[in-house]
Amino acid sequence: MTTTAPQPAASGTARTAEPLLEVQGVEKYFPGRSVGLLGQKGNPVKAVDGVSFSLAQGETLGLVGESGCGKSTTGRAISKLIEPTGGTVRFEGQDVTKFSGRQMRPLRRQMQMIFQDPYSSLNPRHTIGTIVGSPFRIQGEKPSGGVKRTVQGLMERVGLNPEHYNRYPHEFSGGQRQRIGIARALALQPKLIVCDEPVSALDVSVQAQVVNLLEDLQNEFGLAYVFIAHDLSVVRHISDRVAVMYLGKIMEITDRDTLYEAPMHPYTHALLSAVPIPDPAVEARREKILLTGDLPSPSSPPSGCVFHTRCPKYKNELSDSEREHCRTVEPVLEEKRPGQSVYCHFPQVRADLIDGEPGPIRTTGPKAA
Repeated sequence: MTTTAPQPAASGTARTAEPLLEVQGVEKYFPGRSVGLLGQKGNPVKAVDGVSFSLAQGETLGLVGESGCGKSTTGRAISKLIEPTGGTVRFEGQDVTKFSGRQMRPLRRQMQMIFQDPYSSLNPRHTIGTIVGSPFRIQGEKPSGGVKRTVQGLMERVGLNPEHYNRYPHEFSGGQRQRIGIARALALQPKLIVCDEPVSALDVSVQAQVVNLLEDLQNEFGLAYVFIAHDLSVVRHISDRVAVMYLGKIMEITDRDTLYEAPMHPYTHALLSAVPIPDPAVEARREKILLTGDLPSPSSPPSGCVFHTRCPKYKNELSDSEREHCRTVEPVLEEKRPGQSVYCHFPQVRADLIDGEPGPIRTTGPKAA
């Protein structure tokens, strides 16, 4: 079998109506630690707990949230690097949830991953040519121009000097190493790339270069991204839609502009209020929403709404009966406004968190009895 270097997509490639990736109720539970003298197993750790979303070809979905919320585990579960405990993952309409490693191997051509740490994701004993060319060897592919020529073309496309084909990872900077990881992911012309915090380990100036490179590659080859990050400014720059995660669940999912201009979930409000604004006058008068308390354990999540123990709205604005509702009844992720789904009983539109100007506040959801 032969293959060629990645070919550019047609200019202005339209996104297909049929989802490229469909994730429905995906769960990933890890066994709990042994406790007690008899070594009884503790509660399972619910790293991902019922995540659902879809992704169209050529689209970018940003996954954001604080450390430990399950973002990276979600990325690994949907790409089948780890086996989901429950739920379904469909790729191009095909249910791949129960696929074995052998069955997944051909699909690896279409589903690739860029890892967070450019230092540990590259084998220090292999040259760059060997690393970027490894997908061809694993898949038994023979590029028409030869592996070396194809790999050098990929290196040049991601901004690396093709003459450095025989160098080792330690001879490159962090940004260059991440470009090597991008070239490796791009080698087999995938349709989907899961980007697991690809810029979080890089300097700010280098982050912009790598994000711009990812955007250029997406426009050129029609790639779809699941972009995992905790930096909301980076996510806003690259994403078409954004899903906010907390304790293994999606709190809110909508298009980028709606999320940043009119967020509805209290957790999203807190995250956005922490994004600095370069105008000191605006920053000084803007409300900062502080979340008190520690992140609950994913092995013992709170009853009802998992966010209620840290929710400012729960503590400061709700009546006793409304608080009882939050404590005892778990919300569902449902559409509250067109294209905007929220996991909250009492969502609230806040348009004042980015620009600092007073905005409309509207409460919806079940009312107190």
